[in-house]
Amino acid sequence: MAFSLFDSKGTDIDEQRFTWRDMVQKPVSKLDDDAFTRILVILINGLETEALRFGHMAARFNRELRLPLAKVRRTEQHQATLVNWLIAADHSPLETTVAYEQVAIEVTAAIAQSEPDPYLAQVYRFGLPEEVDHLYRYAALLDRLEGKDANNILQSYTDILPGRPTSEHHRAPEDELREPYNAGTAAFLSKVNALTSVASEYQAHDYYQNIGPLFSDPLARQLYAEIASVEEQHVTQYESMLDPAESWIEQWLLHEAAECYHYYSCVEQETNHHLRTIWERFLDYELGHFHMACEAFKQVERRDPAEIVSSDFAGPLALRSQRDCARCSWTKSRCAPTAPASWPGRSKARSRSATAAWSTPTVRPATWSPPAMCGCRGPSSIAKACWPPPASPRPERISQQENRDAYSSTRTHGNEPHRHPDVADRQQSDAGA
Repeated sequence: MAFSLFDSKGTDIDEQRFTWRDMVQKPVSKLDDDAFTRILVILINGLETEALRFGHMAARFNRELRLPLAKVRRTEQHQATLVNWLIAADHSPLETTVAYEQVAIEVTAAIAQSEPDPYLAQVYRFGLPEEVDHLYRYAALLDRLEGKDANNILQSYTDILPGRPTSEHHRAPEDELREPYNAGTAAFLSKVNALTSVASEYQAHDYYQNIGPLFSDPLARQLYAEIASVEEQHVTQYESMLDPAESWIEQWLLHEAAECYHYYSCVEQETNHHLRTIWERFLDYELGHFHMACEAFKQVERRDPAEIVSSDFAGPLALRSQRDCARCSWTKSRCAPTAPASWPGRSKARSRSATAAWSTPTVRPATWSPPAMCGCRGPSSIAKACWPPPASPRPERISQQENRDAYSSTRTHGNEPHRHPDVADRQQSDAGA
């Protein structure tokens, strides 16, 4: 069903109120709720924090916008608090990290498939194998430190497979910049997709920067430091797709439109009835923010907001298991995106990669090698030509009882601390020596 931003005025900004108790709702269940419920929560929190960050930056350079932006930021702050507090306390920091990487994979894959611009879609597909690799390494770390199976978080929606090796992620800054879309000719959905990717990556970067120092394990600290650096590169890559010619108020309008779109996607796809009422309420709030930005756009720039919001949304962002897309993207994106002929040639500067010691054998098997490049045309040929098939078939969704039993079994290991197999082998070889 199509969704138009102009059909409803939403809730007026002066009617958007919160209480402290209202901001702390019942959190999602790690074992009983669907994994995509948590994906929606993390995605929305990233959009809210991006809106707050942008609102502060815009207020520094636009005196006439300071009051309306301050009013909107107050509500955005409370919305971000309520949404972020939906993550239950029984998620360890490392389990939450695995959930963040699941968001990165599923959202990036969904955006790549919905993107109307072929070049921008190629950019998303180029970044996707790196997110797959991050999930693979954090899943190994979760097994090493806590003895838990990451599939208890992922619920088998997302494959844990090697992606592009992390040692190949560290590129020179000039090689991170992409050709921006043209604000005058780009599809409205392309602008929203770019903002969504920036918000998601920025949130992951900030989370890893804050959580990484809390680990005592040296390998965990190194891994968080390395992947936080790569996430900063991803932010650079995706924000370079934004047109720098857009005015501050035009960007504000797009931020509000992106939030409306994703709250609408949450309402359409949420399976938790309690959370659906929250998404419906915040969709009304965001529509109020959007129309507030529209009025400012008319008064300041003397332009019609329909010039920016040039089309309706054909449907919600399709958040479902993107296993086939993630596998195929690795084989189709071994090289950086190819820019149009008008884009200056990419620098041949050598990538400034970190030392090889960062990619340790305890996180990546030394025997693995990437699959050969192939010319597959779609998911039907992936299993044959693009990717080694899993050792055994994996169900689309494990039952809640199986999920609960598997999680319980990982919480007790007797008096013997859990050791990653690679670590145990290394200790035995050291003892023999």
